[in-house]
Amino acid sequence: MGDDSEWMKLPIDQKCEHKLWKARLNGYEEALKLFQKLDDKSPEWSKYLGLIKKFVTDSNAVAQLKGLEAALAYVENAHVAGKTTGEVASGVVNKVFNQPKARAKELGLDICLMYIEIEKGEAVQEELLKGLDNKNPKIIVACIETLRKALSEFGSKIISLKPIIKVLPKLFESREKAVRDEAKLLAVEIYRWIRDALRPPLQNINSVQLKELEEEWVKVSSAAPKQTRFLRSQQELKAKFEQQQAAGGDADGGDDDEEEAVPQVDAYELLEAVEILSKLPKDFYEKVEAKKWQERKEALEAVELLVKNPKLESGDYADLVKVLKKVVGKDTNVMLVALAAKCLTGLASGLRKKFGQYAGHVVPTILEKFKEKKPQVVQALQEAIDAIFLTTTLQNISEDVLAVMDNKNPTIKQQTSLFIARSFRHCTPSTLPKSLLKPFCAALLKHINDSAPEVRDAGFEALGTALKVAGEKAVNPFLADVDKLKLDRIKECAEKVELVYGEKTRGAAEKKEGKPSAGKTPAFSGNGGDKETKDAAAKPLKKAPAAKPGGPPKKGKPAASAGVGGAGAKGKKGPETKEIFESELSIEVCEEKAAAVLPASCIQQLDSGNWKERLACMEEFQKAVELMERSEMPCQALVRMLAKKPGWKETNFQVMQMKLHIVALIAQKGNFSKTSAQVVLDGLVDKAGDVKCGSNAKEAMTAIAEACQLPWTAEQVVAMAFSQKNPKNQSETLNWLSNAIKEFGFSGLNVKAFISNVKTALAATNPAVRTSAITLLGVMYLYVGPSLRMFFEDEKPALLSQIDAEFEKMQGQTAPAPTRGISRQSVAGGDDGDEEEQEEVGNDVVDLLPRTDIGDKITAELVSKIGDKNWKIRKEGLDEVTSIINEAKFIEPNIGELLAALKSRLNDSNKILVQQTLSILQQLATAMGPNIKQHVKNLGIPVITVLGDSKNNVRAAALATVNAWAEQTGMKEWLEGEDLSEELKKENPFLRQELLGWLAEKLPTLRSVPSDLLLCVPHLYSCLEDRNGDVRKKAQDALPVFMMHLGFEKMTKATSKLKPTSKDQVLAMLEKAKANMPAKPAPPAKASSRVAEGAAPAKFQPASALAEDSGSNTMESKPDPKRAKAGGASSKAKGVQGKKVLSKPNLKEDDDKSGPIFIIVPNGKEQRMKDEKGLKVLKWNFTTPRDEYIEQLKTQMSSCVAKWLQDEMFHADFQHHNKALTVMIEHLESEKDGVISCLDLILKWVTLRFFDTNTSVLMKTLEYLKLLFNLLGQEEYHLTENEASSFIPYLILKVGEPKDVIRRDVRAILNRMCLIYPASKMFTFIMEGTKSKNSKQRAECLEELGCLVESYGMNVCQPTPGKALKEMATHIGDRDNTVRNAALNTIVTVYNVHGDQVFKLIGNLSEKDMSMLEERIKRSAKRPSAAPVRQAEEKPQRTQNISANASMLRKGPAEDMSSKLKIMYRTYRIQNRNMGSHSETTHTVPREFQLDLDEIENDNGTVRCEMPALVQHKLDDIFEPVLIPEPKIRAVSPHFDDMHSNTASTINFVISQVASGDINTSIQALAQIDEVLRQEDKAEAMSGHIDQFLIATFMQLRLIYNTHMADEKLDKDEIVKLYSCIIGSMISLFQIESLAREASTGVLKDLMHGLITLMLDSRVEDLEEGEQVIRSVNLLVVKVLEKSDQTNILSALLVLLQDSLLATASSPKFSELVMKCLWRMVRLLPETINSINLDRILLDIHIFMKVFPKEKLKQCKSEFPIRTLKTLLHTLCKLKGPKILDHLTMIDNKNESELEAHLCRVMKHSMNQTGSKADKDTEKGASHIEEKASKAKVNDILAEIFKKIGSKENTKEGLAELYEYKKKYSDADIEPFLKNSSQFFQSYVERGLRLIETEREGKGRIAASTGISPQMEGTCVPASTHTVSSSIGNTNGEEVGPSVYLERLKILRQRCGLDNAKQEDRPPLTSLLSKPAVPTVASSTDMLHSKLSQLRESREQYQHLDLDSNQTHSSGIGTTLASPSSAAANIDDLKKRLERIKSSRK
Repeated sequence: MGDDSEWMKLPIDQKCEHKLWKARLNGYEEALKLFQKLDDKSPEWSKYLGLIKKFVTDSNAVAQLKGLEAALAYVENAHVAGKTTGEVASGVVNKVFNQPKARAKELGLDICLMYIEIEKGEAVQEELLKGLDNKNPKIIVACIETLRKALSEFGSKIISLKPIIKVLPKLFESREKAVRDEAKLLAVEIYRWIRDALRPPLQNINSVQLKELEEEWVKVSSAAPKQTRFLRSQQELKAKFEQQQAAGGDADGGDDDEEEAVPQVDAYELLEAVEILSKLPKDFYEKVEAKKWQERKEALEAVELLVKNPKLESGDYADLVKVLKKVVGKDTNVMLVALAAKCLTGLASGLRKKFGQYAGHVVPTILEKFKEKKPQVVQALQEAIDAIFLTTTLQNISEDVLAVMDNKNPTIKQQTSLFIARSFRHCTPSTLPKSLLKPFCAALLKHINDSAPEVRDAGFEALGTALKVAGEKAVNPFLADVDKLKLDRIKECAEKVELVYGEKTRGAAEKKEGKPSAGKTPAFSGNGGDKETKDAAAKPLKKAPAAKPGGPPKKGKPAASAGVGGAGAKGKKGPETKEIFESELSIEVCEEKAAAVLPASCIQQLDSGNWKERLACMEEFQKAVELMERSEMPCQALVRMLAKKPGWKETNFQVMQMKLHIVALIAQKGNFSKTSAQVVLDGLVDKAGDVKCGSNAKEAMTAIAEACQLPWTAEQVVAMAFSQKNPKNQSETLNWLSNAIKEFGFSGLNVKAFISNVKTALAATNPAVRTSAITLLGVMYLYVGPSLRMFFEDEKPALLSQIDAEFEKMQGQTAPAPTRGISRQSVAGGDDGDEEEQEEVGNDVVDLLPRTDIGDKITAELVSKIGDKNWKIRKEGLDEVTSIINEAKFIEPNIGELLAALKSRLNDSNKILVQQTLSILQQLATAMGPNIKQHVKNLGIPVITVLGDSKNNVRAAALATVNAWAEQTGMKEWLEGEDLSEELKKENPFLRQELLGWLAEKLPTLRSVPSDLLLCVPHLYSCLEDRNGDVRKKAQDALPVFMMHLGFEKMTKATSKLKPTSKDQVLAMLEKAKANMPAKPAPPAKASSRVAEGAAPAKFQPASALAEDSGSNTMESKPDPKRAKAGGASSKAKGVQGKKVLSKPNLKEDDDKSGPIFIIVPNGKEQRMKDEKGLKVLKWNFTTPRDEYIEQLKTQMSSCVAKWLQDEMFHADFQHHNKALTVMIEHLESEKDGVISCLDLILKWVTLRFFDTNTSVLMKTLEYLKLLFNLLGQEEYHLTENEASSFIPYLILKVGEPKDVIRRDVRAILNRMCLIYPASKMFTFIMEGTKSKNSKQRAECLEELGCLVESYGMNVCQPTPGKALKEMATHIGDRDNTVRNAALNTIVTVYNVHGDQVFKLIGNLSEKDMSMLEERIKRSAKRPSAAPVRQAEEKPQRTQNISANASMLRKGPAEDMSSKLKIMYRTYRIQNRNMGSHSETTHTVPREFQLDLDEIENDNGTVRCEMPALVQHKLDDIFEPVLIPEPKIRAVSPHFDDMHSNTASTINFVISQVASGDINTSIQALAQIDEVLRQEDKAEAMSGHIDQFLIATFMQLRLIYNTHMADEKLDKDEIVKLYSCIIGSMISLFQIESLAREASTGVLKDLMHGLITLMLDSRVEDLEEGEQVIRSVNLLVVKVLEKSDQTNILSALLVLLQDSLLATASSPKFSELVMKCLWRMVRLLPETINSINLDRILLDIHIFMKVFPKEKLKQCKSEFPIRTLKTLLHTLCKLKGPKILDHLTMIDNKNESELEAHLCRVMKHSMNQTGSKADKDTEKGASHIEEKASKAKVNDILAEIFKKIGSKENTKEGLAELYEYKKKYSDADIEPFLKNSSQFFQSYVERGLRLIETEREGKGRIAASTGISPQMEGTCVPASTHTVSSSIGNTNGEEVGPSVYLERLKILRQRCGLDNAKQEDRPPLTSLLSKPAVPTVASSTDMLHSKLSQLRESREQYQHLDLDSNQTHSSGIGTTLASPSSAAANIDDLKKRLERIKSSRK
């Protein structure tokens, strides 16, 4: 046992693989123990993944047993076990089931079952089924046994039976008895689960076996089987099951399960489909037409044999059906008719739903054939039609059936009714909606009054069935006129009806509906029962009101469905009204009844000849009526008394008025029946036009309408009015009707009748009648919508235009909520209204349109034309069809053979014809309306196939057609059946992407979908992995939509069929989709569809008494409108709630609404943002708003919006949204703070309104937004990112609206938004908008981008101008013309702003696009005037709203200033943010100084004249002509003296003038400011205005740069003068340190940007005085660098450098100059280090390094940036030492850049270098230690230093160290190191050292440049770009002496009126061009001398320094870097040198 010890030491997993079986056995045992105690998520499990198969397939039987046990434990406990399923199950099947040991088999079986338990059923089942094909019978038996066991424990839901049943017959044929026996047991087990569904698949096995099986089956207990073992995911079911077991197996639970399990298996599903079309006899079609009946019979028998197959493969059966139909309809031999019917039966039951498309053709033929008397024919036909019915829906065949019901033949009538009765049995209340019941009941009612008893009986049976299925509530309204006897008969039939497929069930139907209908029966009867009990409870429905055209009794139907249901039972009255349609009473009876209730005198005086008596009589009559109780008022008797002579011919108007008033009273107070109404209506109508009595007559009509419902009354009244001649009566009646409709709502009105009367009225000669008719049409339009116009299209054009004008007026208005006719409505009315409403919605007014039958025009000749071989003839045929449809306008659905003809054209080889066919089909959809439903299957689906066409335009046409159809038919027809899934199955990428796109668009709008949608899912999954990217994308988009309807579970379950790799991918996508799943649309908000029912539902009770808490003092001034509103609301509320009249008085409600509508919650908005950031709530981001978003917004609003307002805002009815908006507009001004605190929520709510379809709401919303953004602009509010991102994208969607008005409004709002949100960020959102599919939106967005660039310059383009322009340019090739134009115009705009550089930025365009662009640019150049004018127009539009607001006074005088300025500054701030500067820049700039840079730049001085007038101050004195003060007289301007009281505002004003477009204005303003700055006592006044002044100044600089310089007309001297003034006053400012320090980072950055740009402006140099200007700028820059706040200027330079490196458009020179400034700052650091906020500077450097990591910097063309950065950091480290690392506090995440690492490296390095000495300043003191260093050490150090100098990167550092070294050891000998090197290197080192020396000693210059201003401290600013490095400007290379400049200077001074004599005086403003900065220098001449000498040297030194960077320094940059003190000291030295230079020249 030596090696025993070997393997004992191994780890378990290695033992399990050991070659010794004992080792393995031991390994398995230990593994078993381990598996039992391991945690289920432990990583250990994964080690064994590959071994488990070996556990079960071990070759040693003993070890194998243990291995099996261990494997079982593994599968049970490991979370990863699922991955091993396939291989282990296959191992068990092949290597375990064949073992002789029973224990092994048992364990194998347990392992298989355990895999099923961990959800791997499919894989296990697959392996077991493979095992059934094994040759070893043992294995087969074990597999069958395992399957049986699995089925009995897990049930048929988890074990799929279809594949098992498929192999069963084969098992029964096995030679092995054991296999056959086991198969028998399995068959019995399957039978337990699916009962008789198992019979058909096994009908062909050996009869003996079948008999045995039957015997076994009989023994199976009838209790439903239950699942006894559960999957891991079914734990709650398991718990439930265990409880039941404990409680002794409760039956209920069983039922539930049964309902779940039983309907699952349908025998049909288990069958294999058989393909029969190819098996038809070859000559079948000839034989069927043969003359001899025997031949025909043979042909049909062949078919009959084939269709006996219970399941048929789908295919094109059209021809076969056509032939069979012909036999049934035309064949004379009745035997053959029966045979053909049998064939149809077989086809229908074999194809099921797939036969549906042929049903429409066959049904009419079969029904008409029922005229045959022979019982076998009748039976065959019955079977056929029943089978066919099951393949389609009642809806689809209803037209055909109803058509046959009017047939004269009684047998046909009888059989049709019987068929209807049988069909009804298959229906449920939902599939038998009122819209279907109504026509069927109407037809059946005729049958029950038929003369033939058999027809009557059949009618009763059908009605009884309907009653049973739909319940009394639905059917009773249609039976209103049926007498009692017949009604009882119907009810009797209803009781007999068995809803489970009735007595007539036959084989086919039975097989078809094989699912036992367990749960159904009780469901039906239950429903019926419920309804009855409900009715009993609610009482009002004793009998639905009769004699109405039969509208269903429920609340007002949706407006659309109005006329259809005829008169809806509008006023279902309270319990007292049994429908009172009394019989007429004779006059005697009436007199008797009247006498009983009226005083005798009254009755006698009724017909008195004296009018006064009649009047008195009427008064008594009225009193009596008022006191009478409703129950005892004999209405008919009373009105008949009133109608007695003189009746309605009464001549005295007073009596008449009373009479009419009494009629109204009786109608209101009594039970007024239609009989009574008929007595009086004629008289009322006759008086309607009466001047004195008209109004009373109308009141009485209204009262009657309330009693007898408007629809009936209206019909009577209108008919009476038009039967008489009086036009006044006619017009007044129509007017009454218009008002009545508004009061009662439109529900139930018979549109058709009205329309014919309106047409009569329109033709009337009297204009008043016509006008009234048009007004009535306007009111109807509110309810019916645009379809109303269709009825009047043939009117005269003049009339039509009047009608259109009336409709136009009504557009956007909403129908008012009904206020009458609903007050008495019973509450029950609303209970079940929901489902019914919906079904009726479809029956639009369109149903009333007169339709033409074009059947007779579709001739055989036309059809053959369409099918002709020659395409031209085919085209002719199609053209004919088009014209037929055009002529007919609206057509009947009967179009005969046209269908098939058009269908075959859809795959025409000629694509033009395909497109034509598609447009015909589109026409058909409109012409046929909803009736086109029946053609969806056979014409609609083929259109979908066309979506797979490779041509884009054909696909687009097909899509348009499908949409046109779907609009008419709804989606249900399309989704039913397998057709769609069949289409998706085709692997055509075009078809797939179009179809998925279509579904993704349509499905979200549906509330429910047919279950057949599930069939599409497998294909959807295969699309997710399609090769084509577009298909994949569309499939991903469709996922959430499918999930919304099918649910996550079903979708996940459907993945089980996929390959494992695909499955994981799909599951991941499903998870993702789950998050984006849209919410199902809410039940069609009754509000939107049911205009008639506009009032709010009961929840609109007065809001909770919010106002009392919040104090009701706001808005005292306008309570009236509110009160009125509240009153209205409450009355509405009463109306709706019916009986529950509100008891609260109106006043109370008033209080409720008087409080503030927005409640300010402190920090509420911030908290909401945090929640959204932390993903605690959903991010506001969706394609259509789902319920959860709306709910979330509701909850968020509940705390900060008044309850009553919130109810209005989230009401289902759009009218309430309008109301909410009105309230919000009213409160906008008074609740500013509230609005701002809830702004995020308000904007989110507004985005929801963008998704509403109602135009009026949209218009109102936009109106509100305009006001809101105006307000925010005045408040200077800035939108937060959160508010912007959840609002702007949705606003931009609306730019694409088809209506112009809306687009205009949205654009206006976008313009206003730029004032409260940075234009650059708007740019990004609008850029996104250009990617939309909506071409209008793309075009508008592009235009908007153009406006932004035009208004804000190129800086607005994000992320960079280049990228933005490339993106815009792609749209030049757009397929939509407007988009192309917009793109071109935008780029032309940019070109106008930016010039030719545009072409660079755009990049490569295709030739076509480029030529279009160039052409457009040329054209725009031809009309130059256009651009400035446009700007002038555009600007005011963008700014006027703000300047209009003059109420700025409330901010106190200091802040008061021109509101123009405000806009200006806001824009500046926006741009400031664009430039990427940090957040401080936005805040450090005081808010008051608002200058709009671009506003001023683009202004050509044309529209600015009135600017000063905007300021509201007493500044009259300022308007005196301001002259430039005579510089010699140094008097202070008088203005500044009288205005200390109001200094601030005056300074504001003057500063605003600095930025003026007019040069003189600007110069004067600058002179004044300069004057203030120069007097020490006055200079303080400028404090607090520095940023403002600088902004104005650099804006002026920009204006000069962009506008003045380009202006040919301007005298360039003017410009120079302006420049000098600007620079002069700036220098004055930067002399005063306290003021200079006030400049903030952002402003400094822009200032430096402006100054450097100016220095690089080549145009300036060309000016006569240009170089002087540039020099002065040099001087100014130095001042700025030294005097500003050091932190701010350093920060500004860093940001500027970053931007200039990022900007593609910026020149390398620019960055170089910025860096030179930085070097200058670095020089100053030792003095300034202590005043600098290092944390901020390091943050800036960090951001810089984040944007430019080292790698990126090294890629720069020049190496300056990286060197600058290193130098800066190095200096900071040197000055601060290790403390520098404590200053990283402001950086959030230090790892984002290399800053920290770099600092650490430098620290380490300097430690090593200096032996960790503290400060380099003390170096010299401490150096004696070093001096003793040994010689050897010295050599090392030097060697190190030279190494550095030799390396490219560290040259400078090396030279610096060498210099330091030489300074320390002046005697050190560096010769030995130099002599080995080349001459070049030696001179390089020497020159480098000399350079460093001059630098350190204050003489050095690092610039190879010229053009330097006479100044002292040196500068870092570039001079003109053209000067040659060696000279100061003379191009021929000679140096010019300083005298030239002195001369120039003199001339300049004289020009400005200055004295040339006294140099000591402080030179005034304009002479600043050469002003000495510090008194140490005697004159500017000396300065020039010194500069020249420095130049020479620096040139020599510098030429070498940069040889490696291939730059020529012809345009160098003058960077004198000398410190002031040293400069002063060296002046003499310089003078001497200058002398030397001069003499050498001579």
